[in-house]
Amino acid sequence: MKITVRAAAEADLAALLALYGELNPDDAPLPQAAADAVWAAISGQQGRTVLVAEADGTVAGTADCIVMPNLTRGGRAVLFVENVVVAGRFQRRGVGRRLMEAAVRLGESAGCYKVQLLAADDEYVHSFYAACGFKALAQGFRRYVE
Repeated sequence: MKITVRAAAEADLAALLALYGELNPDDAPLPQAAADAVWAAISGQQGRTVLVAEADGTVAGTADCIVMPNLTRGGRAVLFVENVVVAGRFQRRGVGRRLMEAAVRLGESAGCYKVQLLAADDEYVHSFYAACGFKALAQGFRRYVE
């Protein structure tokens, strides 16, 4: 299976929405007009790259990356990764690893001093990120806004 990772384009929007449906199956589908507006905002945001992994020409996974400028660490930025998902039929086939490698390269090319993410509280997810070279070094906190 040939896996390639690239920046997502507008033509990938339907595939991205399908992947996000697997990530958050309880979410109501986003109406097309809203999805188009959100995609326009994402694609116009400086430092934002939505990566897609293609397996044999099919969008199989994604990771949303954003470079955040930073006034510490000598002005070196931080790359945050969010919404990592690999379609169920492509899991455990190297797609997620390739996405994470591409995210790290993106951070390196942007001069970031670290790549950071929050992970679901599932042992298999933690094992995956550890296998990709990430370390659980901090306690994460969230506050959802209703």
